[in-house]
Amino acid sequence: MKVAAIAKDVRISPRKVKLVVDVVRGRTVDEALAILKFSPTPAARAVAKVIKSAAANAENNFQMEPAGLKITDISANEGHTLKRFRPQARGRVSPILKRSTHISVFVEEEAESGT
Repeated sequence: MKVAAIAKDVRISPRKVKLVVDVVRGRTVDEALAILKFSPTPAARAVAKVIKSAAANAENNFQMEPAGLKITDISANEGHTLKRFRPQARGRVSPILKRSTHISVFVEEEAESGT
């Protein structure tokens, strides 16, 4: 059973979040959090928060063991864009696009190889 956690409109560009998401895709929750803890980007903090939320959802809502969870699907999609303008020379303006991201994490119990 897949358990989800979604963070919407995180005020970091999706391009920057996708770099962090690609690092933790397919790893266990504990391993992913250990990697993100030492990553210097603000995007790592946001992704770690969503992963912790997905693990908590699995533990509290579905009585799954948090130690045996694996990230099966994780994505960072484009959210809303705030459009702002900066004055330029000779009465012109330049756009400033403040992008946001929707981060989705799905965790599942790791399949144990039984003998």
